[in-house]
Amino acid sequence: MEVGGNGGGLPVNNKQRAMLPNKGGRGEFPRTPRKDSEGLSEFPDFEFEYSDTDKWAAELSELYSYTEGPEFALNRKCFEEEFRAHVSDKKWTDLDAAQHRAHAMRLLDGLEVIGREKRLKVARAILYMAQGAFADCSCEAEVQYWMRYNIFLLLDVGTFSALVELLNMEIDNSAACSSAVRKPAISLADSTDLRVLLNIMYLMVETIQQDDPADKPEWKILKETFRTELGSPLFNNEPISVMLFGMVTKFCSGHAPHFPMKKVLLLLWKSILFTLGGFEQLQSIKVCKREELGLPPLPEDSIRVIRSMRAASPPASASDLIEQQQKRARREHKALIKQDNLDAFNEKDPYKADDSREDEDDNDDNDNSLEPETFPLERDEVMPPPIPHPPSERVSFPKGLPWAPKVREKDIENFLESSRSKFIGYTLGSDTDTVVGLPRPIHESIKTLKQHKYISVAEVQMSKEEEYQKTPLSVGEEEVEMCATELLYQGILPSLPQYMIALLKILLAAAPTSKAKTDSINILADVLPEEMPTTVLQSMKLGVDVNRHKEIIVKAISAILLLLLKHFKLNHIYQFEYMAQHLVFANCIPLILKFFNQNIMSYITAKNSISVLDFPYCVVHELPELTAESLEAGDNTQFCWRNLFSCINLLRILNKLTKWKHSRTMMLVVFKSAPILKRALKVKQAMMQLYVLKLLKVQTKYLGRQWRKSNMKTMSAIYQKVRHRLNDDWAYGNDLDARPWDFQAEECALRASIERFNSRRYDKSHSNPDFLPVDNCLQSVLGQRVDLPEDFQMNYDLWLEREVFSKPISWEELLQ
Repeated sequence: MEVGGNGGGLPVNNKQRAMLPNKGGRGEFPRTPRKDSEGLSEFPDFEFEYSDTDKWAAELSELYSYTEGPEFALNRKCFEEEFRAHVSDKKWTDLDAAQHRAHAMRLLDGLEVIGREKRLKVARAILYMAQGAFADCSCEAEVQYWMRYNIFLLLDVGTFSALVELLNMEIDNSAACSSAVRKPAISLADSTDLRVLLNIMYLMVETIQQDDPADKPEWKILKETFRTELGSPLFNNEPISVMLFGMVTKFCSGHAPHFPMKKVLLLLWKSILFTLGGFEQLQSIKVCKREELGLPPLPEDSIRVIRSMRAASPPASASDLIEQQQKRARREHKALIKQDNLDAFNEKDPYKADDSREDEDDNDDNDNSLEPETFPLERDEVMPPPIPHPPSERVSFPKGLPWAPKVREKDIENFLESSRSKFIGYTLGSDTDTVVGLPRPIHESIKTLKQHKYISVAEVQMSKEEEYQKTPLSVGEEEVEMCATELLYQGILPSLPQYMIALLKILLAAAPTSKAKTDSINILADVLPEEMPTTVLQSMKLGVDVNRHKEIIVKAISAILLLLLKHFKLNHIYQFEYMAQHLVFANCIPLILKFFNQNIMSYITAKNSISVLDFPYCVVHELPELTAESLEAGDNTQFCWRNLFSCINLLRILNKLTKWKHSRTMMLVVFKSAPILKRALKVKQAMMQLYVLKLLKVQTKYLGRQWRKSNMKTMSAIYQKVRHRLNDDWAYGNDLDARPWDFQAEECALRASIERFNSRRYDKSHSNPDFLPVDNCLQSVLGQRVDLPEDFQMNYDLWLEREVFSKPISWEELLQ
């Protein structure tokens, strides 16, 4: 099965194309078939709210492949066999709390039996409980209620620890691994035990982390205890996330090709999210950190600012511009007849490709306009009158830019140095207070710069680290707060490079632009059935399932990488730099650019889901007979939430890797990222556009004057939406940063700083011997007990004879 049609994007057939959204703020509009290369400015704004996760029901349904559908009935059968042996006349929902607890304890005891078949049956019965005992429920809301009740019950009786032990046994099961390695084709049947365990664990973590105001007080206590345990090294002396990372590397090394990687990655993502916290928690941690370090508060809440942004109209595509230029040439020829028309044309800026609505477009006042953009010379008149807009359609926006400008200390130093050398002829190094001899306007400039000076937590952490390195004795021992992020970093530190390579390998295999290669890893082990489909309908269903499976893997990996980068950056900047550098070394930057080098609009509007087969809908409703039409139709949503979420995450990762790193910014230029990123601006979603514009801004100065001249609408959008750095010459390219850069030296210096940090804080065995305390007391040194090996004790007489008695000793020299 090929995933990736024209240009590597997901294939979109005519019926799917007809399902694309055709409604917006102004009602319906006629659709004309357009080529993928043409501008998609007629698409409405996507009503997408970025969050840590999708809705709970969607996150539950993505755990299961459609191929696993028959297993719901099998789980129910296993539960009812166990249940009817003890309770014959009542349903699970009719029992009281004591009976529920007693049965849960019986099932937990059953997990400790030796027989694998018996143990799997009990595990399936527990999974049925975690799925909400759906046979006794009449609607999805009821299933979700009983899921929450049963899962807190299972947690209370100690099920999770037992599952972790069983998962460890399965990971170390060498017989299953060697059998899977020898098999030519791996299917769902090879990972049955692992899938059942991972399903229960995922349902527990995902359900418990959901906030519900109706929770009992004891449930809230259980939740906090579970969060602490999950992030602590209680399971096999390491946090659960480290164990799951180990599974990822074992899978990628080829030693365990049967591991159900989608479920492992989903559980890993939700474990990190639950233990470390999501984006709201990150913002509050950042505020607290700044308070602790005595830094001024943040100028604004970035989450709120981004949510209030509106999407801009995408810039014109190449085909539109070529067509426009041809028409312009014809119009110029006609206009020679009338001199006044020619004069009017000459007054117009020849580089502007937009009509008189440009100012409104650029100010976001006309963003919900759905008509295709038109250009001034496509009509008969050369200078058209302004188009009137009904007052009801105009949206009022606060005046000014969304972000407060920022200035770094380094920027102020550079400005003062250049001013002093220009006006006085000498420099004062890092002195930012002395302004003697400088003109009055320079004084005003410095005052404005200092008003907007921003000191980040990272800068403070780096300066403290320099102190620890320079004066270790006077600064003393560093107090490290053992929070969940610190414990996780210590757990993954020894093998972090391998973990990053493994995640990127799986991301590459799941990307829709990747071609199937013989040497790439097989990530479809937990989606392919034992018997391959025989009918067209089954093949279509499997095709949807495979595409959906890959999309979910991309979603999980992008979320894992972004969460880790953000949490490590707040915990300590060098932890973030260590992870970021290994991502760069593992070719993360070209991989993300390759991911975006597709028809991104098709990817975001892909309909790779069959809503009637999604859990919990499929277990409480009679399933209709599937037809080719119902498979093609998908759901009626305007876009695919998970795909838009993945794209935003990958753009944010790319921003994190390249920010303030000139060598990595030049990688964006070398890999010709500008046209790829510019195509992504077609997606009318404000947050995605913001991160694309940020990436374009950092490389604008390297792209040349011609690029800037022909992309003025993009430049305008950057000015409008991206934060300003005062005296940042991003739009021109005549500052120091635009000159050739010693890329290797920059990365090497950063790597040396990271290694010094890691060895100082974590490598206690190789601490500097010069700083170790010395025992000068003869009695205590001689009185120390030294454990000698057995063979030495047996041959002690021989050693004395050879080393002491047979060698002459010059006592005079020894005493001197």
